[in-house]
Amino acid sequence: MSLSDEQFLRYSRHLLMADIGEQGQQTLLQSHVLIVGLGGLGCPVALYLAAAGIGRLSLCDADTVDITNLQRQILYKTEDCDQLKVDCAKTALQQLNPAIDVVAHASEISAEILELGADIVVDCTDNLAARQLLNCHCYQRATPLVSASAIGWEGQLVSFDFKANRRLCYNCIIDENAGDPTMNCANAGVVGPVLGAMGSLQAATVIRMLLGQFDQHGEMQRYDAKTGRWLYLTASPKPLCAICATE
Repeated sequence: MSLSDEQFLRYSRHLLMADIGEQGQQTLLQSHVLIVGLGGLGCPVALYLAAAGIGRLSLCDADTVDITNLQRQILYKTEDCDQLKVDCAKTALQQLNPAIDVVAHASEISAEILELGADIVVDCTDNLAARQLLNCHCYQRATPLVSASAIGWEGQLVSFDFKANRRLCYNCIIDENAGDPTMNCANAGVVGPVLGAMGSLQAATVIRMLLGQFDQHGEMQRYDAKTGRWLYLTASPKPLCAICATE
């Protein structure tokens, strides 16, 4: 099915690129991405993926908008306070791109939502239990996972293409029994644009994965916004990993 005239105009800057073009745009339009967490990371992820023409975006978050969110969660406005984040996000994304399908799940992530069969899962959560659940599900179903986090001036990104790589997963890097860190955004603060930078990188990584242009399985990218420097770290599969050493 060819692109419509409106789609040719909307996605014209993608169509000009030899490594995306009309075929690549069709791939994006036919894709389904699940975004778990609509906070400081999930907001830029959702905006950029909606703008890029991802055909179906599933949004999962149980929280309501609070005035303390507005310093960094760029999907929301002051009048959105006390409303469900997923509902506010859905409205904003459909205003940005009315042709895409946006599905809102006003709940914590669950097996039922994960079983809806997204092509890629984007981890924008803020707790270890949710991250480990996403890692386990994505590994078992060979679904790519794009995960990021940020605190203070620092952010990090790590992604896994479980279709192409069956060893090295999130649990190899952060053990499921490690427990959540004592410092988080709620008690230590975070610079809003750091979340924007990491969320934008998550969105770019999703697009690369969908177009078959990803080859950084398990590589961690760390960004120090205070110095403007990047650090790249590589990990090795944990020999007795409970997730990926079982096959």
